[in-house]
Amino acid sequence: MKKNYILEDLDCANCAAKIEEAVSKIEGVKECSVSFVTEKMIVEIEEENEKEIEKEIKKVVKKIEPDTTLKEI
Repeated sequence: MKKNYILEDLDCANCAAKIEEAVSKIEGVKECSVSFVTEKMIVEIEEENEKEIEKEIKKVVKKIEPDTTLKEI
């Protein structure tokens, strides 16, 4: 299942790379792509634990970039 997010107020390309790497390591995440230019993140996750994986993604984003707001589109 693919999920699309907007990363509002993403500060830099380095932060985008860190988020992409960290989210990719979450159990249940098959693939993650973050674009600093468009402030978008596309994540492919397993459907079985969708809600838990989404909570973990939000935690990881806030830990790396506290001022960034994650919104599903």
